[in-house]
Amino acid sequence: MQVVQLSYPNQITSEQLTGPYSLALGFFDGVHRGHQAVINKAKEKAEETGTKLAVMTFDPHPSIVLGQSKEKVFYITPLQQKIAILEESGVDTLFVVRFTSDFAQLSPEEFVQLFIKDLGVQHVTAGFDYTFGRKGSGTMTDMPALCGEDITVQVVEKQIEDDEKISSTRIRTLLKEGNLKEVHALLGRPYRTPGVVVHGDKRGRTIGFPTANVQADEGSFIPANGVYVVKVRVQQEWFVGVCNIGYKPTFKNPNEKNLTIEVHIVDFDKNIYGEAVAIDWYDWVRPEQKFNGIEALVAQLTKDKQAAIDFFKEAE
Repeated sequence: MQVVQLSYPNQITSEQLTGPYSLALGFFDGVHRGHQAVINKAKEKAEETGTKLAVMTFDPHPSIVLGQSKEKVFYITPLQQKIAILEESGVDTLFVVRFTSDFAQLSPEEFVQLFIKDLGVQHVTAGFDYTFGRKGSGTMTDMPALCGEDITVQVVEKQIEDDEKISSTRIRTLLKEGNLKEVHALLGRPYRTPGVVVHGDKRGRTIGFPTANVQADEGSFIPANGVYVVKVRVQQEWFVGVCNIGYKPTFKNPNEKNLTIEVHIVDFDKNIYGEAVAIDWYDWVRPEQKFNGIEALVAQLTKDKQAAIDFFKEAE
């Protein structure tokens, strides 16, 4: 997949444009089933017309530039993860548009001219609620007239699951609740957190439950505190695991708020400090809790480990 970085004013060269394109438009955080519907419609049109499948996304999140979010923005799929998912989806070209204050001031007409017509797009696909141009003043109702006769436009209707729109906002809410099963259903795949194994306090080794302390990639959205059934990718191989997100209350001073992601990998004893890993989240087991001593903790960890093993046995 070709990844083309765009900005306003455009610095793109003709060599970077390999169209004509069937273009899917959107921010696509999560690349969930609603987003997949848009991309698949663009893909169908690309196959029908003999054009290349392109996706246009934006970086960073518009709310960062527009000052709409006072809190740090966390992504369901940080950019590198989004790129990997789109490549696996068969996208030929990914346009990553730098979202800046100047870009945000473009009129809908200017956006269409610079970021659709000038790129050699022949067909545009977007969701029913996609907006573009200054303050989102351009809508998909306006898009056909702005594109003109040479560019066809397709609008994808609202994608519903359990009588509710499939959306990034809904998925974030479910992640905050620890409802990874429903997140899995909306994404069409397990929720994934990429990260690196870093040094922890190594206490797990002393009680027979060594853990990998994972530092999630910058900007990753971390699920709710608690214990989960997971799989962990280490050196391109997947292992069953049980993961705790929280503050280790059995050992830590409750006033020390240092969030950790610790994975006990079943039947695994390698030293993997510094390794890039990925955690795929499957199911909630229990909330994080404080135990009255090591014996009670070990007894519960044994049950958690068995719950993870059983989960995947039942799924076979």
